[in-house]
Amino acid sequence: MDKLVIRVKEIKGRCAVFKGGEKIVVEGAEVNLREMDKICIHALASLLHYLVALREGVNPVGLGLSREEEKAYIQCLDPGEPYTNGGTVVFEVSRE
Repeated sequence: MDKLVIRVKEIKGRCAVFKGGEKIVVEGAEVNLREMDKICIHALASLLHYLVALREGVNPVGLGLSREEEKAYIQCLDPGEPYTNGGTVVFEVSRE
């Protein structure tokens, strides 16, 4: 079973959930609650579109998610200031 580790790479603005460095772990179709730090429903909405493809080995470069084959970068959908009081988070996704 392939494991995806999704790490907080960068935060622009203020995120109500993540502070930096946290991770979300997905194994197969399961979010591994024992190994993860936190989850945000706004981030999950952005991530879910790509996780199955990345888990199955689709090249993130071909998906437009990276310049390198080993990692993908996906951004939270919260646009942050001046549109919201929040901020956006860039996640780094890698297979382990």
